[in-house]
Amino acid sequence: MADFNLTPTDLSTFILMGIPGMEAAHVWISIPFSVFYIICLLGNFIVLFLVGKEQSLHKPMYLLLCMLALTDITTSTFVIPKALLIFWFNLKDITVGGCLTQMFFLHAVSIMHSAVLVTMAIDRYVAICNPLRYTTFLTNSQIAKLGLVGLIRAVLFILPLPVLLIRLPFCANRIIPHTYCDHMAVAKISCGDITINRIYGLVMAFVVMGFDLTIIALSYSLIIRAVLRINSKEAHQKALNTCTAHICVMMLAYPVGFFSTLVHRFGHDFAPQVHIVLANVYFVIPPMLNPIIYGVKTKELRDKVVKYTYRICSPGTT
Repeated sequence: MADFNLTPTDLSTFILMGIPGMEAAHVWISIPFSVFYIICLLGNFIVLFLVGKEQSLHKPMYLLLCMLALTDITTSTFVIPKALLIFWFNLKDITVGGCLTQMFFLHAVSIMHSAVLVTMAIDRYVAICNPLRYTTFLTNSQIAKLGLVGLIRAVLFILPLPVLLIRLPFCANRIIPHTYCDHMAVAKISCGDITINRIYGLVMAFVVMGFDLTIIALSYSLIIRAVLRINSKEAHQKALNTCTAHICVMMLAYPVGFFSTLVHRFGHDFAPQVHIVLANVYFVIPPMLNPIIYGVKTKELRDKVVKYTYRICSPGTT
């Protein structure tokens, strides 16, 4: 059979299989995913609305929460709607251009998400260890600049991925055993040598996450050292409480991301169905829980939610 190459003018399509071997359960699997996705959108848009509406929330910490919400909305939206189309209507086709676009933005926004978590760790470090300098060191403009740096970093790291895929030949097999176009899932169906793809993907993951986790670990080690120097037990508790939400969000984000990266490259004996389900869970559960975690743990945000909920439930009051 004739080979075809991924070129910018190629109109061929790939076929996303969803969860191979579990096609009969696709409709049932779609129910929790659709519910989680709706909650994810609702929670994150509420965060964006409150921070945009309330002048008192126009602070660096809440600007970071908006960045986190935007990355959560974007990553889940690039994965879940297409997965639901596969589950509900068996719409498995995706154009080569659509596949590469999905892959690029999905991986780029994931790296951007990690950059936001790093900036949040720095924010907590300055707030606890240098509170007098907080308002001068971390302004809204500084946070915006850090966000721009994170975006540029993400684009530079991810841009080679579609380039590496474009050079590969794809033979008769156009079936991707996944619900979305992950870099390695697409590379594996090529009939060419994907050694460079494997190496670059693995090195990029460890360099980016390794650097980010090092900065986060350094920030928290300095925070812990500063907290231990405080004599007041109440001050101890207050300082640690300001970090709880961020720690919870990190615990949701990094472990599953590392697991997915390693399984794609080394988990040859790992059940693909479990991996695909976990990969989809990674793109919907943390984005769903993040606004809930920050809503529960952040008093100002919680008070604003109560305020607007009361207004909606009691429209006649002022």
